[in-house]
Amino acid sequence: MTPEQAIQEATKGTLRPVYLVLGEERYLADKVVHALREATMLGGIAGFNEDKFTAGEASVDAVLSASKMVPMMAKRRFVLARGLERWEKKGDSEDDEGGGKSASEGKRGAKDASPLDALAEYAKAPASSTVLVLSATKLHAQRKIVTAAKKEDFLVNCEPVSRKALPTVVRQMSKERGHDIAPDVADHLAEIAGPELGYVADAIERLSLFVGEGKPITEDAVVTMVMKVRPGSVWDLVDALTRRRLDKALAVLAEVVDSKDGGLPLLGLVASNVRKMVKMDSALRAGANVNEAAARAGIPPFKAQETAQTLKSLPRGTLPTWVRLLAEADRALKGSKRTPQAVLETMVISMCR
Repeated sequence: MTPEQAIQEATKGTLRPVYLVLGEERYLADKVVHALREATMLGGIAGFNEDKFTAGEASVDAVLSASKMVPMMAKRRFVLARGLERWEKKGDSEDDEGGGKSASEGKRGAKDASPLDALAEYAKAPASSTVLVLSATKLHAQRKIVTAAKKEDFLVNCEPVSRKALPTVVRQMSKERGHDIAPDVADHLAEIAGPELGYVADAIERLSLFVGEGKPITEDAVVTMVMKVRPGSVWDLVDALTRRRLDKALAVLAEVVDSKDGGLPLLGLVASNVRKMVKMDSALRAGANVNEAAARAGIPPFKAQETAQTLKSLPRGTLPTWVRLLAEADRALKGSKRTPQAVLETMVISMCR
C-alpha cells in the first residue's frame, strides 16, 4: 500500500495488527509511523501502552513480548521496531529465499531462527489488540517478512519520489498548508529543495511562515527564503553558455553562486534547464512543432522560439557534452576539496569551449 493509504487507514481507525514500513524516503516513513501511533494511542494512556525498539540494541524476543502484552486501560498497544535491516546479517540474506530454511538454520533449530523470520512467524497470527510497526530502509525482497507483507497487504512502500512527480508533491504539500503555488514556482522549488521530501517540507514550512496564512507561495518568496536565484538568472547563464560568451557566463555565475549551500542547488537549476533543452531537441527531431516540443520539455511558451533557435545554433554533440560536464561538476561538488565557486567556474569554462 502507499503511505497515503496507510495514513488514511489510521485516520479512519481501521488499523491492521502489523505494518512493515519499508523504503528510503524517511519523511514519508516517519509520517506513516506518526499517523499509526496517533491513531493507536487515541483514547489510551501512551505510557502504559507504547514500546519502541531499535534492532540490534533490543532483541526480537523483547519486541514480540511487548507485542503480546495486553493493553492497559486502552483498546490497543503500539509497538515500534526500527532499523530492521540491522538484523539482516551478512551472508544471511538467502536463508529464507523461497520460504525454505537454510542448512545452518536446520542445524540450529527453531530457537535460533533469524529475528526477521521470527517476526514473519508472529505476523501469521498477530495479537489483535496490538499495532506492531516494523520499519526498515531496505530488506531483501525474498525475506519471509517481506513476502508475507506483500501477500497480506501490510507492506507500506516509502520509496523516494521521482523528479518528474516532485513538483506535484510540492503543490500538494503547499495546498495542505493552505497555500496556492504556481506550477513554474513549484518546479523551481522542487529543483532546489528536492529530491528528499524532508528538505522540501522544511522549505515549505519556512515559506508558509514567510508569506502568511492563506497567501500564495510566490517566486519572490522562494528567492528570499530558500535560494537567492531566480529562474530568469539561470536562463541568462544558459543563454551565455549557448552563445559561448564566457565573460557574460562568469559574470552571471558570480552573481548567483552561493558557496554556503555547496553550489548544488545552482547546479541543479542549470542541469534542469539543460535537461529541458535535451527534451525539446528530442521532440523537435521526432517531428513536433516548436510550441508542442516546448510544452513537452516544460519550457515556458515565451521561451519556445528562442530555445528552438538556440538548439539550431549549437554544434553537434554539445548537449551530450554538457550533460557529462554537469555530472562531473556534481561529483566534484560532493567529493572534491575545491570550493564550489572553483568547481562551477571550471564547468562554465568547459561548457563555453
